[in-house]
Amino acid sequence: MEILYVLIPLSIVLITLAVFVFSWAVKSGQFDDLEGPAHSILYDDDQALVPSTKDEKKQNRTPDSSDSHLT
Repeated sequence: MEILYVLIPLSIVLITLAVFVFSWAVKSGQFDDLEGPAHSILYDDDQALVPSTKDEKKQNRTPDSSDSHLT
């Protein structure tokens, strides 16, 4: 029975903390756009996959006589 003297105030503190955290999340806009991040993975982002011109020149370079020692 004495444990109730600890558990009841502890539960009130935890509920108050949970309400405070939830209200902060709502006010800061955490729940404004729930569908946007789920749909964003469906869009192509081709710009991130395009290599720069320096990398492209290195990859598309044909071996010449100076590279013959590598083979």
